[in-house]
Amino acid sequence: MDLRNISSWAIKNPIPPILLFVMLTLVGALSFYQMKITAMPDISAPIVQIWVGQPGGAPTEIETQVTQRVEGAIAGVGNVKSISSFVQEGGSFTNVEFHLGTPVDRAVNDVRDAVTKIRSELPDGILEPQISRIEIEGGAISYMAVQSTAMTLEQLSWFVDNTITKRLVAIPGVAQVGRGGGVSREIRVDLDPAKLQAYGITAAQVNSTLRQLNLDATGGRTEISGAEQAVRVLGGARTALALGETRISIPGGRDVRLSDIAEVKDGASEQREIARLNGRQVTNFALMKAKGASDVSVHQAMEAELKKLSEEFPEVTYTELFTTVKYTKMEYSSAITAMIEGAILAVVVVFLFLRDWRATIISAMAIPLSAIPAFWFMDLMGFTLNTISLLALSLVAGILVDDAIVEIENIVRHMRMGKSPYQAAMDAADEIGLAVVATTFAIIAVFLPVSFMPGISGQYFKQFGLTVAVAVFMSLLVARLITPLLAAYFLKAHGQMPHGESRFMQRYLGFLAWTIRHRWKTVAVGAASFVLTIFLFMQMPTAFQPDIDSGTSTLKIELAPGSQLRDTERAVTQAAAILRTQPEIKQIFEYIGDDGDVRRGTLYAELVDADKRDVSTKEFERRMAPQMGVVPDARIFFESQGPGGGGRAMTIMLAGDDPVLLDQTARKVEAEMQGLKALREARINGDMERPEILIRPKFDMAAQLGVSVSSLSQTIRIATIGDIDQNLAKFSLSDRQVPIRVSLTEVSRSDMAMLQNLPVPTANGGAVPLKVVADISFGAGPTKIRRYNQTRRITLEADLNGVEFGTALAEVNKLPTMANLPNGIRQVKFGQAEVMDELVTNFIVAV
Repeated sequence: MDLRNISSWAIKNPIPPILLFVMLTLVGALSFYQMKITAMPDISAPIVQIWVGQPGGAPTEIETQVTQRVEGAIAGVGNVKSISSFVQEGGSFTNVEFHLGTPVDRAVNDVRDAVTKIRSELPDGILEPQISRIEIEGGAISYMAVQSTAMTLEQLSWFVDNTITKRLVAIPGVAQVGRGGGVSREIRVDLDPAKLQAYGITAAQVNSTLRQLNLDATGGRTEISGAEQAVRVLGGARTALALGETRISIPGGRDVRLSDIAEVKDGASEQREIARLNGRQVTNFALMKAKGASDVSVHQAMEAELKKLSEEFPEVTYTELFTTVKYTKMEYSSAITAMIEGAILAVVVVFLFLRDWRATIISAMAIPLSAIPAFWFMDLMGFTLNTISLLALSLVAGILVDDAIVEIENIVRHMRMGKSPYQAAMDAADEIGLAVVATTFAIIAVFLPVSFMPGISGQYFKQFGLTVAVAVFMSLLVARLITPLLAAYFLKAHGQMPHGESRFMQRYLGFLAWTIRHRWKTVAVGAASFVLTIFLFMQMPTAFQPDIDSGTSTLKIELAPGSQLRDTERAVTQAAAILRTQPEIKQIFEYIGDDGDVRRGTLYAELVDADKRDVSTKEFERRMAPQMGVVPDARIFFESQGPGGGGRAMTIMLAGDDPVLLDQTARKVEAEMQGLKALREARINGDMERPEILIRPKFDMAAQLGVSVSSLSQTIRIATIGDIDQNLAKFSLSDRQVPIRVSLTEVSRSDMAMLQNLPVPTANGGAVPLKVVADISFGAGPTKIRRYNQTRRITLEADLNGVEFGTALAEVNKLPTMANLPNGIRQVKFGQAEVMDELVTNFIVAV
């Protein structure tokens, strides 16, 4: 028995095939209800990130002392595809991308070992390097705002950190809850610089004394009076008042109380981030799901838990700012609806041609009997119900019924010859069997290779190709087993009848006869069509995916380097006021101080539902972009809605070893990009320099007094921003430890004269003013430094002016400077450009 005569076996033995598809349908239905619903497939890319923090560090010093050494250590690790770094004030990020197929856990361990080997070569003033894997689909699925009239901002922030976070991370499928905005509790020791000078003591000495004295420590174990006791040393203060009584040693063998040289207060950390909802300050948090978890299930569980918290703490309210789950649900519903509509239309078409309701029902049954068992195989392969897999099922909704239509049409033709349904099914099924098998495997041969495309795009389309192949193969089994079986026992004979003799069919057969008589003309038309198809394909605009009308618009605001938090707050307030005048706006969430950078702000504008507005999200952004020009001293742009988001719609990366030549080339490309009508507001990312205060030691004087550069740096850093977090003294509470931050008062830090007279420790235990051992001047330095594969890189960015991404990219690549880059300068493809090239190439090869 083979696939050509398997239909005869099924007709003669109806019980086994019926039981087979009953079981397949049941397990398929169970799998469907258990499958996870996600926005996109969960993919695995071996990317590892290294973050090294250095509070107060300038990008130039961090690049040479931290980033370059980290990159050099990682370069020796095997299977590394690329290394990209981003350096800004206070920290360095390095992303290491490995070749696909490299185990992610092994990649993380290899990077961690490489960084550990050079840890001793890194500066003392850094935080411990953090090494973690990057999840491509690991972004937040929901952003929530938390507000309360009964709590201070510090209390509300601790409520998010302690209560909300603990409750939500206990939910299965929740990976992380990250707070934004708000402040953390902190014991502030604000030093008086005049008293420091008078007593001859430095901020670093005060901080070191507190670390040594304000401490609860172990004392070992002893046995007294015949019993064993643990020994504890309790030196930690229990209140800010008690901490102020701490005695600080000063030169000359004397000491002074901490409260005599500083103001000690139990308060909050310096606020460098502000979150506001509709103009009112709030705290927010982001919910990240674990890999493989269902977006919808996790979001529903979060909503249920927040409802319980609302009942326990009625003074706290929650507002959802943004969620990807809403769009995921919409896509899921649309895909299921499209499948049902496609199935119904296919059945209607079958009825119009066969004019037999029994034959139509038999054909229609092929769709559920093919699609539902496919869910079981999808579940076995670890697939989810996402945009890609549902797209595959929607695509094959009509294909699933093709084989059954061919079978039932041939059976009906034999019945109209005067045969009984049983005999017609036996004869027709065997007659058409080989053609049905060949047609099905031809479809599988087209779609199956798509699932084996390499690269990131291949991981996305794996679920597409395999889902189509499985569903089509199930339709073949239905056509060869169930359709002839049902036809044999369900159809009714009507005797001899004409079949395929209508006027339309006669014309069609006549056309076929003409193509056979003029076969070379037919071949020529086919060849011309093929060439035309290739030409049109090359002319089509390209994009990773079409614009999404998400109903949420993100506005980025950037001020000049050196701007303070209040300056950014002013600009954000002005931009928000402009947006609030628009009828499409539902609510606005303002975030000031992105990534700790006080000169950056973001507005998240939620639009009213699509049926209540006349414009899409993109059209709204294009209309509002020119109006943002009234906000002074600020760069303002709408963030890209495309995959990866995180910036402007168009980004171009240039890399080279010569920083001067690289900068000159980038400036030329920037000027040429500004002349393209396809782009708006083309510029170099991070091209503005930030103001700096440069302290250059007087080495002769410093050597005589025993003042080292490292002690000079440490003293100034502690006086201005405090010590690094891991070196801060701690204030112990029952549920947490509160850091004690020692620094100058805020007023003193803004006084140049105070900085010049800041006490610096000498070798003999005394202190001298900073201006004695160093020259102080003003200067400027880079705001950001980007690197790619151990070379400098510059990123140019722009918004699209109503054209597709691929069209704009083609115009940029034709620019004179881009077409003839100087020796040593190269263009690096990344983001959408890299993925699109990979996708088009791999798809053509696969097909």
